[in-house]
Amino acid sequence: MVILDRPRHQQIIADVRAAGARLKLITDGDVAGAIMAAMEEFSGIDMLLGIGGAPEAVIAAAALKCLGGDMQCRFAPRNDDEARAAKAAGFDPQRVFQIDDLVAGDDIFFAATGITDGELVHGVRYRGRRLTTESIVMRCRSGTVRRIFASHDPNKLNQISEIRYSGDGTVRRSPATPELAGR
Repeated sequence: MVILDRPRHQQIIADVRAAGARLKLITDGDVAGAIMAAMEEFSGIDMLLGIGGAPEAVIAAAALKCLGGDMQCRFAPRNDDEARAAKAAGFDPQRVFQIDDLVAGDDIFFAATGITDGELVHGVRYRGRRLTTESIVMRCRSGTVRRIFASHDPNKLNQISEIRYSGDGTVRRSPATPELAGR
């Protein structure tokens, strides 16, 4: 089981340990944790448990649907103001949302590229005069999961981006060039 290592999860962590289950604590990346649970053969993780963010739940649901996984979740307001806001928006805070409530249909694509190293993909690497990235791309309808290892030329990136890539790990924003102005 994977759980975000947060103070709000201390009782859950204690309960899981008391039950004798194996536990992997992660410092961030609840979407990656959900994906790892659906890719058990890759990660050895069976389940993600805990309180995360609503946007992350929808993103995770898209990935899980592509993988044939499942999830259930409900609102966990942090305070009375959040509970009131959820009710005012028409949500029942006690409702259990199923995966199809979060992501309907099967015409779903999911893509993630690592910026920093994580549990699921490596972050950007600087190799000589090139940058390398790792991405995971999924399609629900076909069940296809692809890992993409890409190599990028910082000189060419500099021609199309307001961000300057030096190739040595130094990245800085530069003044907009005329061809980039207004983007």
